[in-house]
Amino acid sequence: YQDHPVTLYCGCSFKGKKPNLTSCGYIPKKDKKRANRIEWEHVVPAYTFGIFFSEWTVGHSKCVKKNGKKYKGRRCASKVNKEFKRMEADMYNLFPAIGEVNGLRSNYSMTIIKGEEREFGKCDVEIKSRKVEPRDEIRGEIARTYLYMDSVYPGKGIISKKNRSMFEEWNRSDPVDEWECERARRIERIQGNRNEVVMGECQ
Repeated sequence: YQDHPVTLYCGCSFKGKKPNLTSCGYIPKKDKKRANRIEWEHVVPAYTFGIFFSEWTVGHSKCVKKNGKKYKGRRCASKVNKEFKRMEADMYNLFPAIGEVNGLRSNYSMTIIKGEEREFGKCDVEIKSRKVEPRDEIRGEIARTYLYMDSVYPGKGIISKKNRSMFEEWNRSDPVDEWECERARRIERIQGNRNEVVMGECQ
């Protein structure tokens, strides 16, 4: 991202761990501190696939604190299960985002929300009733991220039947651009696996 420092949801420029909020007209909603830092957002939330791992839902014999107390959830799955760890760290699913938006997005699923409320200044992202609507310009990237994760990690509940047609429509209406192709090439060199969903559309 050094030569393309742009956040996903709001299109803000950033340098290091600090976003330039004025570059996209972002106004913090309530958490000014978190709004002023960059976080790496899982487009497909870790919770979405995490609940398919027993370490997340029930724990594991290796997930015990020093005081003898057992724990489960993301921390346990990340410690014990190699497949979960790989999914959690998959760079194709990680994007820079303003921390406040990342926090408020939580693990909510994508959808189309009626109306155009602006809760973050000019940033075009709506978060309402445990749902998220991203701006038009990134819907294809989001859809292809879900489609990629679903194809590489089948049977992990990545895409619901209801959302598949929406993601396929987003994929068509917002095709890949040069940066998305370049990003996929860079990740392939580092991570070692090809993103067929994106690269199949690149020239």
